[in-house]
Amino acid sequence: MSKSISLKDVAKYAGVGLGTASRVLNNHPSVNSDTKQLVLNAMKELNYEPNAIARSLKIKSTSTIGVIVPDITSAFFPEVVRGIEDSANVYQYNIILCNTDLNHEKEKEALGMLSEKKVDGILFISNTVSEDTADKFTQMDIPVVLIATADGDKNNFPSITIDNQKAAYDAVDYLCKLGHRNICMISGKADDPNAGIPRVLGYKEALKDNNIAVDNNMIYEGDYNYISGYVNMLKILELDRIPTAVFVASDIMAIGASKAILEKGLRIPEDISIMGFDGVEAAEFFYPSISTIVQPRYAMGAVAMHLLVKLISKQQVDEKNVVLEHKLIERQSCKRLK
Repeated sequence: MSKSISLKDVAKYAGVGLGTASRVLNNHPSVNSDTKQLVLNAMKELNYEPNAIARSLKIKSTSTIGVIVPDITSAFFPEVVRGIEDSANVYQYNIILCNTDLNHEKEKEALGMLSEKKVDGILFISNTVSEDTADKFTQMDIPVVLIATADGDKNNFPSITIDNQKAAYDAVDYLCKLGHRNICMISGKADDPNAGIPRVLGYKEALKDNNIAVDNNMIYEGDYNYISGYVNMLKILELDRIPTAVFVASDIMAIGASKAILEKGLRIPEDISIMGFDGVEAAEFFYPSISTIVQPRYAMGAVAMHLLVKLISKQQVDEKNVVLEHKLIERQSCKRLK
């Protein structure tokens, strides 16, 4: 029965015109509360289900958001997506999740598909915004919010981030205050403007402020996965002078690095202290648990969704580029030197 009921049937049952029923369906403010309730009751009693496709064409909205993620299997992103989804449910939006595997062609395909689906907006997570991607965003002419990334100096798109340079500074300064002066770093990609470059800058700045000479040979480039943390740590352990502490630019790499240390018969933190970054659950439950910089991943997703809804509804946005607070968590992997 419900599939054959039309809005015309609802209007007749409620004793109102078709135009009034349509305005109630689209939540138009011109309908008084008594009439609105009358129509809503009729919809409920008749088990009326609006045709979402036809309605979206009429009101030029699909109540759908595109979410583009570099790698959903990464420990970092699920909590961000959870924040997006919970917030989207509050605003009655659906999400279409696109996984790109950091592949530029996949990213283009995802944007093409989202354009065809006529999504109302896009949340773009973590990956660097290429010129092609920025052009596509502009062509689509819909609101876009970046999460854990930014478009550099251009600042064309709103963003939700943390201060990566300050967060890295706090991590390394913490190690210095524990008495460490021989501190290596396993960084992200050297050409990554979002997390790679600023975290290295924070590392160097903290060393300088603690009167420790910066040696670029003490920085080993990784790519945020377990293997790069493991392999780079093996290289560090081959140094003539093994560092007393290592700052690792992601918790996942920190776990890989810790595995290498333990396999070599060394102890954490008695022989080497490890400081991670991101605050993923795996770092907490690794043994020994890894001290880290926590990014508010759930909040990043929820705040980004809230900002996107404001942009879609053309509300005033006071702050386009939101920088959320990070937090340093002390666990078992760092030792104070005598």
